[in-house]
Amino acid sequence: MSFRIRQIQTTATGREIVREREVTGDRLTIGRSAENDVAIPDLAVEQHHVVVSRGEGRALAFEAAGTLGFTLDGRTRTSETVRDGGAELVLGAFRLDFAAGPGEEIEVTVRRMEERESGAGAGTHGFRLTSTWLPGKRPVAWALLIAIFLAFLAVPIWTNLGREPVKPDYRKPGQTAMDASWSTGKLSLAHHGLEDNCEACHVQPFVAVRDGACLTCHEDIGDHSAKPRLSLARGPLSWGDQVQRDIADVFHKPGAGACTDCHTEHEGEGRMQPPAQKFCADCHGSMDKRLKTPLGNAADFGKAHPQFQAAVLTGQGDRTPTRVSLDGNPREFNGLKFPHELHLSASGGVAQMARRLGAGKGYGETLECSDCHRPTADGVRFQPVDMETNCGSCHSLVYDRVGGTFRTLRHGDISQMRADLAAADRVPRRPIASGRKRPGAYSPGGLYYGNFAPPQRASVPLASRMLSTRGVCTECHFPSGDGVMPVVQPKRYIEHGWFDHEAHKREKCTTCHAAPASDSATDVLLPGIKTCRTCHLGESAAKPKIPSTCAMCHSYHPRGDAAPARVGKDADERKSQT
Repeated sequence: MSFRIRQIQTTATGREIVREREVTGDRLTIGRSAENDVAIPDLAVEQHHVVVSRGEGRALAFEAAGTLGFTLDGRTRTSETVRDGGAELVLGAFRLDFAAGPGEEIEVTVRRMEERESGAGAGTHGFRLTSTWLPGKRPVAWALLIAIFLAFLAVPIWTNLGREPVKPDYRKPGQTAMDASWSTGKLSLAHHGLEDNCEACHVQPFVAVRDGACLTCHEDIGDHSAKPRLSLARGPLSWGDQVQRDIADVFHKPGAGACTDCHTEHEGEGRMQPPAQKFCADCHGSMDKRLKTPLGNAADFGKAHPQFQAAVLTGQGDRTPTRVSLDGNPREFNGLKFPHELHLSASGGVAQMARRLGAGKGYGETLECSDCHRPTADGVRFQPVDMETNCGSCHSLVYDRVGGTFRTLRHGDISQMRADLAAADRVPRRPIASGRKRPGAYSPGGLYYGNFAPPQRASVPLASRMLSTRGVCTECHFPSGDGVMPVVQPKRYIEHGWFDHEAHKREKCTTCHAAPASDSATDVLLPGIKTCRTCHLGESAAKPKIPSTCAMCHSYHPRGDAAPARVGKDADERKSQT
């Protein structure tokens, strides 16, 4: 007894491949597993699905080996016996035809049902264009390729070459058609208005963006330094960087120092990312070897950065600040006598006066930093201290009283102060007394009183006393000639770096500024780099430290006293989130 297995497969051209083999025995196993006599590669078939056994004569017994049944002659069964040896078994997408062969042999033909029902090759390919009115795949592919070439290459190039050259304009769309398909990503918020005007930056086709395109809009941008000095400051390129530079030159990319070296676009529609630390460290990491410069080498804030240099007035009467390192414990002479320790003490007379003035003047139990130092609108810096607003509550400049009106000296104007005192009422004050007064010429203010009364002090000596070393003016100011030394409040101590106080508002002032322990007005109350490094380290810093690149505090393009644009944006974002 034996089973002759005939497995039929159809090739792409419709040719049938028939493989025959013989299984000896009276038992035939069918399933998905390769261990079966007939392996059916269909996930709808169990590993061991059906067992076919020979009975008396040509009888065949079909038994389900698993939990799933099978379809035999169009009916679903789990067990069935066929007497004449002929049957049609369906398992998944496969059809097994059983028929009596010569002698006691049973022939089993295995093929996919789609191949048998749809014709040769239909089960392998399913849908074929050759059987429809549509053209073949190759003509369709060529037609689509030509359409893509025309729409996304020829049309943009043709319209770009034939456009009228104009200056970049946010209000006008570009003249090049279909150029959006060439974009590698969205523009940043700063350039979002040029999303439909590619030729504003890409002036020439297949030419990298040049600095001239950037300067069309950013015409007032300042250079970091003179170009010859910048070229000299750049260190030699490594072997790998030199290879990249040579490849870039082949494609006519701009040289080192171009705008696009630091400012990259098409990386998302958020804010433009600040330049990486290496763009600064390439020059500043070892700049003293190539340039004569007072700047120290800086390559990483956490590992290689010099001590901060503050711009302070180092001598009495100076008007121009000098940059000195905080390591030298510099002294500042800004024209004021103001010991912070005295004013921030919780037990002195200043604290007692603050409690006496109370909340009506905005004071608590003691004076605090915020009583005198008011932040700017964006929170980045602080406004200059104002005498009338911040000091006048305690340091009164009243010098006379007329009825219920107090006469006050004008602060900050020596000539006006002298004029006010010179115009003071020189008539002797009437004594405060009760009872009868002498009548007539002998009364106070009369002729006799004017001739024989004790002489009164003149107003000019009064002004001199105010400006003397023991006068009211010199309580806070240093005398100088006919007046006092001018007070200079620096707008910025760190000229080449920016510090955003708003971003650090959760910290106490005393975390960085040792004002409560400062007993001299000449103390420079700025934190050193060690204080900043408690939170901030270089670009590769790991949590909980804050990765801080050069661009966090420094600007490449000089802006004078104006804060970098990113500082203002940070302030606006914070306001919108609160």
